[in-house]
Amino acid sequence: MDKIIIRGGCKLSGTLPISGAKNAALTLVPCALLTDEPLTLRNLPRLADIDGFQHLMNQFGVSTTIAGSRPEDFGRVMTFEAPRITGTVAPYDLVRKMRASILVLGPMLARMGEATVSLPGGCAIGNRPIDLHLKVLEAIGAEIELAAGYVRARAPDGGLPGGRFSFPVVSVGATENALMAAVLANGKTTLHNAAREPEIVDLCRLLVAMGAKIEGIGSSDITIHGVKRLHGATYRVMSDRIEAGSYACAAAITGGEVMLAGAEIEEMEATVAALRQAGVHVEPTQEGLHVAANGALRAVNLSTAPYPGFATDMQAQLMALLCRAEGTSVLNETIFENRYMHVPELNRMGAHIETSGRTAIVHGVAQLSGAEVMATDLRASMSLVIAGLAAEGETQVHRLYHLDRGYERLEEKLSLIGADIERVGDG
Repeated sequence: MDKIIIRGGCKLSGTLPISGAKNAALTLVPCALLTDEPLTLRNLPRLADIDGFQHLMNQFGVSTTIAGSRPEDFGRVMTFEAPRITGTVAPYDLVRKMRASILVLGPMLARMGEATVSLPGGCAIGNRPIDLHLKVLEAIGAEIELAAGYVRARAPDGGLPGGRFSFPVVSVGATENALMAAVLANGKTTLHNAAREPEIVDLCRLLVAMGAKIEGIGSSDITIHGVKRLHGATYRVMSDRIEAGSYACAAAITGGEVMLAGAEIEEMEATVAALRQAGVHVEPTQEGLHVAANGALRAVNLSTAPYPGFATDMQAQLMALLCRAEGTSVLNETIFENRYMHVPELNRMGAHIETSGRTAIVHGVAQLSGAEVMATDLRASMSLVIAGLAAEGETQVHRLYHLDRGYERLEEKLSLIGADIERVGDG
Protein backbone atom coordinates (compact mmCIF):
# COMPACT_ATOMS: atom_id res chain seq x y z
CA MET A 1 0.00 0.00 0.00
CA ASP A 2 1.31 3.46 -0.90
CA LYS A 3 1.99 6.39 1.40
CA ILE A 4 2.61 10.07 0.83
CA ILE A 5 5.78 11.70 2.15
CA ILE A 6 5.73 15.46 2.68
CA ARG A 7 8.73 17.57 3.60
CA GLY A 8 7.12 20.68 5.01
CA GLY A 9 8.06 24.33 4.98
CA CYS A 10 7.63 25.16 1.28
CA LYS A 11 5.45 28.13 0.39
CA LEU A 12 2.91 27.13 -2.23
CA SER A 13 2.82 29.41 -5.25
CA GLY A 14 1.41 29.22 -8.76
CA THR A 15 -1.70 28.05 -10.59
CA LEU A 16 -3.54 24.88 -9.65
CA PRO A 17 -6.40 23.47 -11.78
CA ILE A 18 -9.56 22.50 -9.89
CA SER A 19 -11.09 19.22 -11.00
CA GLY A 20 -14.72 18.30 -11.57
CA ALA A 21 -16.68 17.81 -8.37
CA LYS A 22 -16.67 14.28 -6.97
CA ASN A 23 -19.98 14.76 -5.16
CA ALA A 24 -21.63 16.12 -8.30
CA ALA A 25 -20.17 13.46 -10.63
CA LEU A 26 -21.41 10.63 -8.42
CA THR A 27 -24.92 12.03 -8.82
CA LEU A 28 -24.73 12.72 -12.55
CA VAL A 29 -23.42 9.28 -13.58
CA PRO A 30 -26.57 7.36 -12.51
CA CYS A 31 -28.66 9.69 -14.70
CA ALA A 32 -27.49 7.49 -17.58
CA LEU A 33 -29.94 4.89 -16.26
CA LEU A 34 -32.83 7.24 -17.05
CA THR A 35 -32.47 7.17 -20.85
CA ASP A 36 -31.73 4.75 -23.66
CA GLU A 37 -29.64 7.42 -25.39
CA PRO A 38 -25.95 8.27 -24.72
CA LEU A 39 -25.05 10.53 -21.81
CA THR A 40 -21.64 12.19 -22.13
CA LEU A 41 -20.09 13.79 -19.06
CA ARG A 42 -17.15 16.17 -19.46
CA ASN A 43 -14.73 17.21 -16.70
CA LEU A 44 -15.17 13.91 -14.83
CA PRO A 45 -12.43 13.66 -12.18
CA ARG A 46 -10.13 10.64 -12.28
CA LEU A 47 -10.99 9.16 -8.90
CA ALA A 48 -11.37 5.73 -7.34
CA ASP A 49 -15.02 6.50 -6.52
CA ILE A 50 -15.79 7.34 -10.16
CA ASP A 51 -14.13 4.11 -11.29
CA GLY A 52 -16.16 2.22 -8.71
CA PHE A 53 -19.40 3.76 -9.91
CA GLN A 54 -18.48 2.94 -13.49
CA HIS A 55 -18.16 -0.73 -12.50
CA LEU A 56 -21.53 -0.57 -10.76
CA MET A 57 -23.13 0.87 -13.91
CA ASN A 58 -21.58 -1.94 -15.95
CA GLN A 59 -23.39 -4.34 -13.59
CA PHE A 60 -26.69 -3.04 -15.01
CA GLY A 61 -25.57 -3.43 -18.63
CA VAL A 62 -24.46 0.19 -19.11
CA SER A 63 -21.54 0.52 -21.51
CA THR A 64 -18.88 3.15 -20.86
CA THR A 65 -16.49 4.79 -23.30
CA ILE A 66 -13.64 7.08 -22.27
CA ALA A 67 -12.55 9.69 -24.80
CA GLY A 68 -8.86 9.89 -25.61
CA SER A 69 -6.84 12.24 -23.43
CA ARG A 70 -3.22 12.90 -22.55
CA PRO A 71 -1.89 11.25 -19.37
CA GLU A 72 -0.94 14.67 -17.98
CA ASP A 73 -4.49 16.05 -18.34
CA PHE A 74 -6.74 16.34 -15.34
CA GLY A 75 -10.31 15.15 -15.80
CA ARG A 76 -11.71 13.13 -18.68
CA VAL A 77 -14.75 12.71 -20.92
CA MET A 78 -16.87 9.59 -20.50
CA THR A 79 -19.96 8.43 -22.37
CA PHE A 80 -22.51 6.12 -20.76
CA GLU A 81 -25.01 4.17 -22.88
CA ALA A 82 -27.90 2.15 -21.48
CA PRO A 83 -30.13 1.18 -24.42
CA ARG A 84 -31.19 -1.86 -22.43
CA ILE A 85 -30.90 -2.50 -18.70
CA THR A 86 -29.78 -6.08 -18.13
CA GLY A 87 -29.90 -6.24 -14.33
CA THR A 88 -31.55 -4.46 -11.42
CA VAL A 89 -29.39 -5.67 -8.50
CA ALA A 90 -26.53 -3.63 -7.01
CA PRO A 91 -24.53 -6.28 -5.11
CA TYR A 92 -22.83 -5.95 -1.76
CA ASP A 93 -19.28 -6.40 -3.04
CA LEU A 94 -19.60 -3.21 -5.14
CA VAL A 95 -21.85 -1.11 -2.93
CA ARG A 96 -19.99 -1.69 0.34
CA LYS A 97 -17.01 0.34 -0.90
CA MET A 98 -18.98 3.45 -1.79
CA ARG A 99 -21.94 5.02 -0.07
CA ALA A 100 -23.01 6.90 -3.21
CA SER A 101 -24.10 3.58 -4.73
CA ILE A 102 -27.51 4.11 -3.12
CA LEU A 103 -28.09 6.77 -5.80
CA VAL A 104 -28.94 4.09 -8.37
CA LEU A 105 -32.13 3.34 -6.43
CA GLY A 106 -34.18 6.29 -7.73
CA PRO A 107 -33.30 6.08 -11.43
CA MET A 108 -33.69 2.30 -11.53
CA LEU A 109 -37.13 2.59 -9.96
CA ALA A 110 -38.07 5.27 -12.47
CA ARG A 111 -36.99 3.38 -15.56
CA MET A 112 -37.34 -0.30 -14.64
CA GLY A 113 -39.95 -0.16 -11.90
CA GLU A 114 -37.75 -2.12 -9.53
CA ALA A 115 -34.33 -2.13 -7.89
CA THR A 116 -32.45 -4.16 -5.30
CA VAL A 117 -29.53 -2.33 -3.72
CA SER A 118 -27.24 -3.45 -0.93
CA LEU A 119 -27.12 -1.20 2.10
CA PRO A 120 -24.18 1.17 1.45
CA GLY A 121 -20.71 1.65 2.91
CA GLY A 122 -18.33 4.62 2.67
CA CYS A 123 -16.32 6.66 5.16
CA ALA A 124 -16.69 5.75 8.84
CA ILE A 125 -17.63 9.27 9.96
CA GLY A 126 -20.77 8.45 11.89
CA ASN A 127 -24.30 7.25 11.45
CA ARG A 128 -25.61 8.06 7.97
CA PRO A 129 -28.90 6.19 7.67
CA ILE A 130 -30.80 5.97 4.41
CA ASP A 131 -34.24 6.16 6.00
CA LEU A 132 -35.06 9.47 4.28
CA HIS A 133 -34.15 7.97 0.88
CA LEU A 134 -36.70 5.24 1.51
CA LYS A 135 -39.39 7.49 2.97
CA VAL A 136 -39.32 9.96 0.09
CA LEU A 137 -39.45 7.14 -2.47
CA GLU A 138 -42.42 5.67 -0.63
CA ALA A 139 -44.08 9.09 -0.70
CA ILE A 140 -43.92 9.13 -4.51
CA GLY A 141 -45.35 5.63 -4.79
CA ALA A 142 -42.62 3.03 -4.26
CA GLU A 143 -43.04 -0.11 -2.19
CA ILE A 144 -39.95 -0.66 -0.01
CA GLU A 145 -38.74 -3.80 1.75
CA LEU A 146 -35.54 -4.36 3.73
CA ALA A 147 -34.28 -7.93 3.68
CA ALA A 148 -30.90 -9.63 4.21
CA GLY A 149 -28.94 -6.38 4.02
CA TYR A 150 -30.63 -5.21 0.82
CA VAL A 151 -33.21 -2.57 -0.07
CA ARG A 152 -35.83 -3.99 -2.41
CA ALA A 153 -37.96 -1.32 -4.08
CA ARG A 154 -40.82 -1.69 -6.55
CA ALA A 155 -43.02 0.79 -8.38
CA PRO A 156 -46.73 0.08 -8.97
CA ASP A 157 -47.76 -1.34 -12.34
CA GLY A 158 -47.62 1.57 -14.75
CA GLY A 159 -44.87 3.39 -12.89
CA LEU A 160 -44.46 5.78 -9.97
CA PRO A 161 -47.44 8.12 -9.57
CA GLY A 162 -45.53 11.00 -7.92
CA GLY A 163 -46.40 12.62 -4.62
CA ARG A 164 -45.43 15.10 -1.94
CA PHE A 165 -42.74 14.90 0.74
CA SER A 166 -41.37 17.28 3.36
CA PHE A 167 -37.92 16.38 4.62
CA PRO A 168 -37.77 16.53 8.44
CA VAL A 169 -34.06 17.31 8.11
CA VAL A 170 -32.09 18.32 5.04
CA SER A 171 -30.66 15.31 3.18
CA VAL A 172 -28.55 15.76 0.06
CA GLY A 173 -28.58 12.12 -1.03
CA ALA A 174 -32.29 11.62 -0.41
CA THR A 175 -33.07 14.78 -2.39
CA GLU A 176 -30.96 13.48 -5.27
CA ASN A 177 -32.61 10.05 -5.27
CA ALA A 178 -36.06 11.65 -5.18
CA LEU A 179 -35.27 13.93 -8.12
CA MET A 180 -34.07 11.05 -10.28
CA ALA A 181 -37.09 8.93 -9.39
CA ALA A 182 -39.63 11.70 -9.94
CA VAL A 183 -38.56 12.90 -13.39
CA LEU A 184 -40.20 9.87 -15.07
CA ALA A 185 -43.19 9.63 -12.73
CA ASN A 186 -46.73 9.78 -14.10
CA GLY A 187 -47.64 12.88 -12.12
CA LYS A 188 -46.27 15.81 -10.15
CA THR A 189 -43.87 15.52 -7.21
CA THR A 190 -43.22 18.30 -4.71
CA LEU A 191 -40.27 18.25 -2.31
CA HIS A 192 -40.22 20.59 0.69
CA ASN A 193 -37.11 21.37 2.77
CA ALA A 194 -35.05 19.86 -0.04
CA ALA A 195 -31.27 20.18 -0.03
CA ARG A 196 -29.93 23.26 -1.86
CA GLU A 197 -26.29 22.26 -2.38
CA PRO A 198 -24.65 23.32 -5.68
CA GLU A 199 -24.38 19.61 -6.53
CA ILE A 200 -28.20 19.41 -6.37
CA VAL A 201 -28.40 22.34 -8.77
CA ASP A 202 -25.92 20.61 -11.08
CA LEU A 203 -28.08 17.47 -11.06
CA CYS A 204 -31.22 19.46 -11.84
CA ARG A 205 -29.51 21.23 -14.73
CA LEU A 206 -28.43 17.93 -16.25
CA LEU A 207 -31.92 16.46 -15.87
CA VAL A 208 -33.42 19.54 -17.54
CA ALA A 209 -30.86 19.19 -20.35
CA MET A 210 -32.18 15.62 -20.75
CA GLY A 211 -35.78 16.84 -21.03
CA ALA A 212 -36.98 16.87 -17.40
CA LYS A 213 -39.40 19.53 -16.12
CA ILE A 214 -38.24 20.92 -12.76
CA GLU A 215 -39.30 24.10 -10.98
CA GLY A 216 -37.63 25.75 -7.99
CA ILE A 217 -34.05 24.76 -8.84
CA GLY A 218 -31.72 26.07 -6.14
CA SER A 219 -34.51 26.52 -3.59
CA SER A 220 -35.73 24.29 -0.76
CA ASP A 221 -39.09 23.76 -2.52
CA ILE A 222 -38.78 21.78 -5.75
CA THR A 223 -41.57 20.68 -8.07
CA ILE A 224 -40.99 17.94 -10.65
CA HIS A 225 -43.49 17.31 -13.44
CA GLY A 226 -42.95 13.76 -14.65
CA VAL A 227 -42.32 13.20 -18.36
CA LYS A 228 -42.67 10.07 -20.51
CA ARG A 229 -38.99 9.80 -21.43
CA LEU A 230 -35.65 11.55 -21.22
CA HIS A 231 -33.11 11.88 -24.00
CA GLY A 232 -29.33 11.90 -24.01
CA ALA A 233 -27.14 14.93 -23.37
CA THR A 234 -23.58 16.21 -23.16
CA TYR A 235 -22.85 17.98 -19.89
CA ARG A 236 -19.86 19.43 -18.02
CA VAL A 237 -19.47 18.49 -14.35
CA MET A 238 -19.21 21.51 -12.05
CA SER A 239 -15.90 22.39 -10.40
CA ASP A 240 -15.18 20.81 -7.02
CA ARG A 241 -15.82 23.42 -4.33
CA ILE A 242 -14.44 21.11 -1.61
CA GLU A 243 -11.23 20.49 -3.52
CA ALA A 244 -10.88 24.25 -4.09
CA GLY A 245 -11.42 24.96 -0.39
CA SER A 246 -8.92 22.26 0.55
CA TYR A 247 -6.18 23.69 -1.64
CA ALA A 248 -6.98 27.19 -0.39
CA CYS A 249 -6.27 25.94 3.16
CA ALA A 250 -3.06 24.29 1.92
CA ALA A 251 -1.84 27.52 0.36
CA ALA A 252 -2.80 29.59 3.38
CA ILE A 253 -1.10 27.41 6.01
CA THR A 254 2.20 27.73 4.10
CA GLY A 255 1.88 31.51 3.73
CA GLY A 256 1.62 30.99 0.00
CA GLU A 257 -0.23 32.54 -2.93
CA VAL A 258 -2.07 30.47 -5.54
CA MET A 259 -4.60 30.77 -8.32
CA LEU A 260 -7.28 28.08 -8.11
CA ALA A 261 -8.17 27.85 -11.79
CA GLY A 262 -11.83 27.02 -12.42
CA ALA A 263 -13.04 27.54 -8.84
CA GLU A 264 -16.40 29.31 -8.52
CA ILE A 265 -16.83 31.65 -5.55
CA GLU A 266 -20.64 31.50 -5.81
CA GLU A 267 -20.55 27.81 -4.88
CA MET A 268 -18.27 28.18 -1.83
CA GLU A 269 -19.21 31.44 -0.17
CA ALA A 270 -19.28 29.98 3.37
CA THR A 271 -15.77 28.55 2.92
CA VAL A 272 -14.51 31.85 1.53
CA ALA A 273 -16.07 33.73 4.44
CA ALA A 274 -14.34 31.42 6.94
CA LEU A 275 -10.98 31.83 5.20
CA ARG A 276 -11.31 35.60 5.16
CA GLN A 277 -12.24 35.57 8.85
CA ALA A 278 -9.01 33.62 9.42
CA GLY A 279 -7.04 36.39 7.70
CA VAL A 280 -6.67 34.78 4.28
CA HIS A 281 -7.01 36.96 1.18
CA VAL A 282 -9.50 35.37 -1.26
CA GLU A 283 -10.71 37.16 -4.37
CA PRO A 284 -12.50 35.96 -7.51
CA THR A 285 -10.93 36.53 -10.91
CA GLN A 286 -11.86 35.60 -14.44
CA GLU A 287 -9.60 32.55 -14.09
CA GLY A 288 -10.89 31.35 -10.73
CA LEU A 289 -9.98 32.25 -7.13
CA HIS A 290 -6.85 34.08 -6.02
CA VAL A 291 -5.76 32.96 -2.53
CA ALA A 292 -2.94 34.55 -0.52
CA ALA A 293 -1.86 34.51 3.13
CA ASN A 294 0.64 37.25 3.86
CA GLY A 295 0.14 37.76 7.59
CA ALA A 296 -0.70 35.88 10.75
CA LEU A 297 -3.70 33.55 10.71
CA ARG A 298 -6.55 34.42 13.08
CA ALA A 299 -8.77 32.16 15.19
CA VAL A 300 -12.29 31.38 13.94
CA ASN A 301 -15.50 30.19 15.61
CA LEU A 302 -18.05 28.43 13.42
CA SER A 303 -20.44 25.51 13.06
CA THR A 304 -21.01 23.20 10.12
CA ALA A 305 -24.46 23.40 8.53
CA PRO A 306 -26.33 22.35 5.40
CA TYR A 307 -25.76 24.57 2.37
CA PRO A 308 -25.48 27.56 2.27
CA GLY A 309 -23.79 27.08 5.65
CA PHE A 310 -20.22 25.93 6.20
CA ALA A 311 -19.83 22.43 4.71
CA THR A 312 -19.01 19.51 6.98
CA ASP A 313 -16.72 18.32 4.18
CA MET A 314 -14.48 21.37 4.86
CA GLN A 315 -14.33 21.06 8.66
CA ALA A 316 -11.19 18.90 8.90
CA GLN A 317 -9.24 21.01 6.40
CA LEU A 318 -10.10 24.28 8.14
CA MET A 319 -9.18 22.71 11.49
CA ALA A 320 -5.71 21.90 10.14
CA LEU A 321 -5.30 25.52 9.03
CA LEU A 322 -6.46 26.83 12.43
CA CYS A 323 -3.79 24.77 14.18
CA ARG A 324 -1.41 27.56 13.12
CA ALA A 325 -3.75 30.50 13.89
CA GLU A 326 -3.16 32.95 16.70
CA GLY A 327 -5.62 32.35 19.54
CA THR A 328 -8.24 29.69 20.15
CA SER A 329 -10.80 28.53 17.59
CA VAL A 330 -14.04 26.69 18.35
CA LEU A 331 -15.60 24.36 15.78
CA ASN A 332 -18.99 22.68 16.16
CA GLU A 333 -19.80 19.68 13.96
CA THR A 334 -23.58 19.52 13.56
CA ILE A 335 -23.89 17.06 10.65
CA PHE A 336 -21.99 13.90 11.65
CA GLU A 337 -21.34 12.75 15.20
CA ASN A 338 -18.01 11.03 14.57
CA ARG A 339 -16.07 13.43 12.40
CA TYR A 340 -13.15 14.30 14.68
CA MET A 341 -11.11 11.16 14.08
CA HIS A 342 -8.34 13.30 12.56
CA VAL A 343 -7.82 15.15 15.86
CA PRO A 344 -5.51 12.55 17.49
CA GLU A 345 -3.40 12.45 14.33
CA LEU A 346 -3.11 16.25 14.18
CA ASN A 347 -2.14 16.26 17.85
CA ARG A 348 0.62 13.77 17.02
CA MET A 349 2.00 16.51 14.79
CA GLY A 350 2.12 19.02 17.64
CA ALA A 351 -1.37 20.50 17.36
CA HIS A 352 -3.27 21.32 20.55
CA ILE A 353 -6.88 20.30 19.99
CA GLU A 354 -9.45 19.25 22.58
CA THR A 355 -12.82 17.72 21.80
CA SER A 356 -16.01 17.40 23.78
CA GLY A 357 -18.92 15.77 22.01
CA ARG A 358 -19.45 17.67 18.77
CA THR A 359 -17.22 20.60 19.77
CA ALA A 360 -13.51 20.94 19.00
CA ILE A 361 -11.35 23.61 20.62
CA VAL A 362 -8.25 24.38 18.57
CA HIS A 363 -5.47 26.21 20.38
CA GLY A 364 -3.13 27.69 17.80
CA VAL A 365 0.52 26.65 18.02
CA ALA A 366 3.67 28.30 16.72
CA GLN A 367 4.87 25.22 14.87
CA LEU A 368 3.79 21.75 13.78
CA SER A 369 6.17 18.82 13.53
CA GLY A 370 6.30 16.06 10.95
CA ALA A 371 5.13 12.62 12.03
CA GLU A 372 3.77 9.32 10.74
CA VAL A 373 -0.02 9.63 10.65
CA MET A 374 -2.93 7.47 9.57
CA ALA A 375 -5.84 8.68 7.45
CA THR A 376 -9.26 7.71 8.80
CA ASP A 377 -11.58 9.13 6.13
CA LEU A 378 -11.45 11.22 2.98
CA ARG A 379 -11.46 14.76 4.39
CA ALA A 380 -9.43 13.76 7.45
CA SER A 381 -6.75 12.57 5.03
CA MET A 382 -6.55 16.00 3.45
CA SER A 383 -6.29 17.69 6.85
CA LEU A 384 -3.14 15.67 7.54
CA VAL A 385 -1.65 16.63 4.18
CA ILE A 386 -2.39 20.31 4.89
CA ALA A 387 -0.74 20.09 8.30
CA GLY A 388 2.23 18.26 6.81
CA LEU A 389 2.82 21.02 4.27
CA ALA A 390 3.47 23.48 7.12
CA ALA A 391 5.20 21.12 9.57
CA GLU A 392 8.91 21.02 10.32
CA GLY A 393 10.50 17.86 9.00
CA GLU A 394 8.90 14.92 7.27
CA THR A 395 5.30 13.75 7.45
CA GLN A 396 4.17 10.35 6.23
CA VAL A 397 0.47 9.86 5.51
CA HIS A 398 -0.72 6.25 5.35
CA ARG A 399 -3.98 4.72 4.00
CA LEU A 400 -4.04 6.69 0.76
CA TYR A 401 -7.10 4.89 -0.55
CA HIS A 402 -9.14 7.51 1.30
CA LEU A 403 -7.42 10.37 -0.55
CA ASP A 404 -7.66 8.60 -3.89
CA ARG A 405 -11.44 8.46 -3.50
CA GLY A 406 -11.79 12.23 -3.58
CA TYR A 407 -8.67 14.11 -4.72
CA GLU A 408 -7.51 13.71 -8.30
CA ARG A 409 -3.73 13.09 -8.44
CA LEU A 410 -3.17 15.12 -5.28
CA GLU A 411 0.61 14.85 -5.10
CA GLU A 412 0.94 15.92 -8.75
CA LYS A 413 -1.21 19.00 -8.20
CA LEU A 414 0.63 20.04 -5.05
CA SER A 415 3.97 19.53 -6.80
CA LEU A 416 2.80 21.96 -9.49
CA ILE A 417 2.69 24.74 -6.90
CA GLY A 418 5.90 23.98 -5.07
CA ALA A 419 5.16 21.30 -2.48
CA ASP A 420 7.91 18.80 -1.63
CA ILE A 421 5.67 15.74 -1.80
CA GLU A 422 5.89 12.25 -3.24
CA ARG A 423 4.00 8.97 -3.27
CA VAL A 424 6.03 5.90 -2.45
CA GLY A 425 5.39 2.24 -1.77
CA ASP A 426 4.48 1.62 1.86
CA GLY A 427 6.91 -1.22 2.28
